[in-house]
Amino acid sequence: MIEEMTLRNYSPKTIRLYVAHLVKFFDFCSSRPARVTPEEIRDYLVYLVEVKGTKWGVYNQVVSALRFLFREIVRRGEIVEDIRCARPEKKLPVVLSLEETNRFFAAIHNFKHRVILMTAYGAGLRISEAVRLRLDDIDSERMVIRVRQGKNKKDRYTKLSPILLDLLRRYWWAARPQELLFTGRRPQQPISVSTLQSVCRLAQREAGIPKAITPHTLRHSFATHLLEAGTDLRVIQVLLGHASPLSTARYTRVSNKLIRQTPSPLDLLAEAEGGDAAR
Repeated sequence: MIEEMTLRNYSPKTIRLYVAHLVKFFDFCSSRPARVTPEEIRDYLVYLVEVKGTKWGVYNQVVSALRFLFREIVRRGEIVEDIRCARPEKKLPVVLSLEETNRFFAAIHNFKHRVILMTAYGAGLRISEAVRLRLDDIDSERMVIRVRQGKNKKDRYTKLSPILLDLLRRYWWAARPQELLFTGRRPQQPISVSTLQSVCRLAQREAGIPKAITPHTLRHSFATHLLEAGTDLRVIQVLLGHASPLSTARYTRVSNKLIRQTPSPLDLLAEAEGGDAAR
């Protein structure tokens, strides 16, 4: 199965997730793949939701893993024909205000950690993209950052701000990285995402910000702050690497500034000639 997923260019992360989900499934049902029944699959999915309280995003990963196994490997696609992914929850992303963003970065005392997270925020990167940056991805002449093989295996360019360039230069003089910009304990390996997740939690508590902050919160904040500054939604879509404009459009739902600036129809009525109904 792993070989088949590799040949189809599945990402290493997706392969790990599918394998982990399938190991747990077979621990639960104890049947061999050739003997698994639709009822066992359904029982497991019900168990995940009602007993384990599995989040819907994880639930959908399990469904996708089961479909791949039985359709593509075991060739028993009929037993997964009736299982469906759950409708995604439409939660608004957590976004920091500019003041909260400043407090958050001020609470990160390790220079390297602060530079990585400021790079993620300043360029709108996913944290997995930020930790894989290489020296030659920073193009100071064109003032862009090359993002290699982002989501859906697509390269893209995003903005390199003068402030971020100065910060990265100061980091380079201090750390002298060779190929990877942000290495972990091993020089040839990027710093771990889990380390930066812990950094975010600690900084959030120290800054006294009453919001759960993850590295991805910085990407949400990047998009929202650009939108509030008047950047065209299509430009933000390109910078974020979104395939669909619908993914970017959700930031219009979390911009308090745009909400405040939007006039109520009642205000328009009052401003209209002869509109004295509210008086």
